[in-house]
Amino acid sequence: MSKITVKDGTEIYYKDWGTGQPLVFHHGWPLSADDWDAQMFFFLEQGYRVIAHDRRGHGRSSQTATGNEMDTYAADVAELVEALDLKGAIHIGHSTGGGEVIRYAAKYGKGRIAKAVLISAVPPVMVQSESNPDGVPIAVFDGIRESTATQRNQFYQDLTIPFYGYNREGAKVSQGIMDNWWRQGMMGGIKAHYDCIKAFSETDFTEDLKSVDIPVLVLHGEDDQIVPFANSALKSIKHLKNGKLISYPGFPHGMPTTEAATINKDLLAFIKE
Repeated sequence: MSKITVKDGTEIYYKDWGTGQPLVFHHGWPLSADDWDAQMFFFLEQGYRVIAHDRRGHGRSSQTATGNEMDTYAADVAELVEALDLKGAIHIGHSTGGGEVIRYAAKYGKGRIAKAVLISAVPPVMVQSESNPDGVPIAVFDGIRESTATQRNQFYQDLTIPFYGYNREGAKVSQGIMDNWWRQGMMGGIKAHYDCIKAFSETDFTEDLKSVDIPVLVLHGEDDQIVPFANSALKSIKHLKNGKLISYPGFPHGMPTTEAATINKDLLAFIKE
């Protein structure tokens, strides 16, 4: 397995396939690089170099008790990018990974990142507050914390239903997709997953969004039950200097998997622009 060891001794697992312009994929909570199978295979066949890592505490990377917050996640990405000497890369992030992408782009990306894509992503900030009154109440994230800490195995099975919109009328339910989500989640460490809930829900990415001037594509399903469209994509696009928004009626949070053909087509068009 390919791994790098970052400055605090954490091992970060990654996949690196093909040649050509590098596309770097950043997964959501509590998953792994495997969640990008539909994109990695497609873009490899299109002639791109495709790279995806397991965030610290997730998948095959070290099950860390520390550093499970957004600044360290972005620093880990910077070390991976430097180790692989990636230039002119396009970074693509789903959900929590979208936050990781924009924080990396703002802090470390200058001279190395060409474009960014935020898919079903958590920026600008998820949690409700005085400055974000229509955000998601903290009680929701406290519930996710409690379930992760006490019944992670069952909670991860239950969460796949709204994640993929399988509770919607007419949904075509795939047990394989649900099982694969659960498999990825259970590979990671409980402490890292618990800590990451704060990272994805309370990190404010507003200044990161404002500071980047590279082209940024924002893709979001209008029926996202995990990261509400109105509190995320609709706000993020207003902060971006060079942003483009595509929204999809009826698409769920996990649309890179369930709607891969549509997402891949729109990604390819943006990459080629």
